[in-house]
Amino acid sequence: MATTSNQTDVLKNASTVTTVIDAAMEFSKGRRLSGLLLLGAAALSSRVPGVGTVASVLLRAYRRFR
Repeated sequence: MATTSNQTDVLKNASTVTTVIDAAMEFSKGRRLSGLLLLGAAALSSRVPGVGTVASVLLRAYRRFR
């Protein structure tokens, strides 16, 4: 059972890290509001798994269909 817990922790940390990377990319493109949104989602995803990923996907979908 320890393996499942470790895998969950790794996936949660990976989701947070990728959201922070997405935020950095947004800042580099000059999109401060999107970057701040993603940083907030990354901070929240440490408590609620998947929030960062959902925020990133929704932001990309919004830009695509805008």
